[in-house]
Amino acid sequence: MMDLSADDITAILLSLKVATTAVVVSLPFGVVVAWLLARKRFWGHTLLDGIVHLPLILPPVVTGYALLLTFGRRGLMGGLLDQWFGLVFSFRWTGAALAAGIMGFPLMVRSIRMAIEGVDTKLETAASTLGASSLMVFFTVTLPLILPGIAAGAVLAFAKAMGEFGATITFVSNIPGETQTLSAAIYTYTQVPGGDAAALRLTLVSVALSMAALIASELLSRRLTSRLAA
Repeated sequence: MMDLSADDITAILLSLKVATTAVVVSLPFGVVVAWLLARKRFWGHTLLDGIVHLPLILPPVVTGYALLLTFGRRGLMGGLLDQWFGLVFSFRWTGAALAAGIMGFPLMVRSIRMAIEGVDTKLETAASTLGASSLMVFFTVTLPLILPGIAAGAVLAFAKAMGEFGATITFVSNIPGETQTLSAAIYTYTQVPGGDAAALRLTLVSVALSMAALIASELLSRRLTSRLAA
């Protein structure tokens, strides 16, 4: 692990950047979607639930190709985003973050949804009868109680983003220094003669980062749970 090359370090840092961006951007949407699925019943509820979990069912390559058709420069939205906001996703690290965020979104939503469903609705009802608005009830009652679930969902999405490969490489390719994440770098080393040692080093780094994320999630959840209990 001490023999990591400059390209290896770049791939590791890029993976951390992509995973962090994916989680930070998708987390507010994840909380809203989880709350809708847990607390509301509306036309299209089942459809929304299916769409959210679709990346878990589809092959990652299919998700990546769908992103390319939608957010590529000639895609349905990609051209408009490029023309209006100068925002380009295809073959950029931003596209890797988008792909990683979509692949980790179902895990995030599921964790937060379970936390919301575990909140006693009587507490929310009591706050409403005291005159609190729905928004105030959420921020003062529901949100503090679901913080462990949010933390767990965020870490799961982060871990998924760190290991994402199929959708990312299909959407943004494998460009060193730009879109070559840790998983893509490992794949590249396995395709060249004599690359097994370098692939093993990056694999160990990947395992270490994933374990660190899981341990951090457990410690954070315990701390939040104990604080809420107190």
